[in-house]
Amino acid sequence: MTMMTIRTLAASTCVAAGLLAPLGAAAKELKFANFSSPQHTITASVTDKLNEAAQAGTNGELTVRSYDGGELGSGPADQYVRVVQGVADIAWGLPGYTSSQFPKTMIVEMPDALPLDQPAYPALWRAYDDNLASEFPGVKPLALWGSEPNIFIMKDKQVRTPADLAGLKIRVAGASAGEAIEALGATPVQMPMTQVYNGLQTGLIDGAISGASTLIDFKLDEVADSYTLGANLGRLVFFTVMSQSVYDGLSDEEKAAIDSVAGEELSKSAEEAWIATADQALDAARADDRNTVIDLSDEEIAAFTEALAPVTDAYVEAAGGADALAAMRGE
Repeated sequence: MTMMTIRTLAASTCVAAGLLAPLGAAAKELKFANFSSPQHTITASVTDKLNEAAQAGTNGELTVRSYDGGELGSGPADQYVRVVQGVADIAWGLPGYTSSQFPKTMIVEMPDALPLDQPAYPALWRAYDDNLASEFPGVKPLALWGSEPNIFIMKDKQVRTPADLAGLKIRVAGASAGEAIEALGATPVQMPMTQVYNGLQTGLIDGAISGASTLIDFKLDEVADSYTLGANLGRLVFFTVMSQSVYDGLSDEEKAAIDSVAGEELSKSAEEAWIATADQALDAARADDRNTVIDLSDEEIAAFTEALAPVTDAYVEAAGGADALAAMRGE
């Protein structure tokens, strides 16, 4: 779906919702679309937090209910549109699945855009008002955050240098990561994370660039056997968004309940949960004798940095994102 279509759809949905505001305001359950299982990291770190805040601020009159496993629609790439269309009131997803809508938001996913030890959520919020807000039409972002740093997650292959990737098929979440993989000599394969397990198991892909939390959240530890850490390959970006028209139809008390946790607080909860899940996954991977965990040396890291720097520079320039990147970095 094009950005123009999303903007048009968002505008028409807002108008229709405005005409029905009294009816919408009477609804006390907010539907949260979750394309993953209820055991996914998103549940405790975001959905439960929203529900607790909603109930606490309204004496239990407003709740947030998670519809798990794609009950409101299975395609991860369509989460944003489901909110705009009114299928869900709230949803979480990845800008990378529809990266053309989020060119500046996606800067955080680029290699070396942020240092590995710099959290992504404050970077995204620093850039939001002046640079990113136009990329989120028709919705109220409740959380924006990043994953733990990306690593190479491989099956039957080990990666220490860019040359080790030559000719391999590597799963990426979006087009920007695909450009980085091409620069390293591999072939990017875009697919939802929900299909990566099968892709690795069947040999459709040789590996993936993603965070280690996927080893637990999507059980990739069952099929992968080699992990390469240390290169700054960027990280994934996530959003939780709420329909702007649904938010506007809430009472002042209900809005205050949502606002009490939305923004950096909810984003911090999500990002720290992702990192905690990743740390747990890597500890388990290191303890498993079937696995090879490669911690790159400074010299090996430098080879990846050199190969990927032109990709990030070109992407930022094409996106007109110099100001956004500066804001993200706190410059």
